[in-house]
Amino acid sequence: MPARAVATTGAILELRDITVEFAGFVAIAGLTLDVHEGELRCLIGPNGAGKTTALDVICGKVKPASGKVVLGGREITRLEEHQIARHGVGRKFQVPSVFRDLTVRQNMEVALCRAPGVLGNLFRFGNSGASEQLEKLAELVGLEEAMDVAAGALSHGQTQWLEIALLLAQDARLILMDEPTAGMTAHETAKTAELFNRLKGRHTLIVVEHDMGFIKEISDIISVMHQGRLLAEGTVREIETNAEVRAAYLGSGGISGA
Repeated sequence: MPARAVATTGAILELRDITVEFAGFVAIAGLTLDVHEGELRCLIGPNGAGKTTALDVICGKVKPASGKVVLGGREITRLEEHQIARHGVGRKFQVPSVFRDLTVRQNMEVALCRAPGVLGNLFRFGNSGASEQLEKLAELVGLEEAMDVAAGALSHGQTQWLEIALLLAQDARLILMDEPTAGMTAHETAKTAELFNRLKGRHTLIVVEHDMGFIKEISDIISVMHQGRLLAEGTVREIETNAEVRAAYLGSGGISGA
């Protein structure tokens, strides 16, 4: 099914009146959201608010009962996951999916390759330009000293950075990340914030996260979800002082525990 051209607001991503139901349970209820090119958008909300389900809808893992998803002016609502990925949507899940027996370099080569077939791969990676591209990518994510290390031997934080590098190698236009700092040390979290701040502007990112300290370091705009709906939207300061948001978080550790 090809992506269908539709009228657009100028946003790279538009969710329009998205509703998702699971066996009668409404996980998302009429969600409308716009994300612009180069923006880093954080999605926060109490557990069960619908944040991860929203990412599932964008990447095609879950099909909405109603509403539409528009990427770059083209509707992608009913496309399959692999088709949406080809349109430039990359998804990083909470559990990294890397080839643990391959080195960092080999993982990146697999991601970078677009030519089908073994011969295409061999020709591509005999090219000095491709090698230079891999080195720059490794430097961007802080893995330049680990290129020949097996992915299975990396620290938790390094594994997360490798998975981000794989999305970048595939030239993902829109990158979706679900709790990227979960399980990281404070040092790894700080390095991840630095990485995200380098990426925004070059790429568009949507990040589901609970660590408000991390969110304050990276976010352009925060969207707060509650009971499957968009409750509020704004800067860190605007969200922290929003009475509705504070009420929604009562009993769940406050907004600082998002």
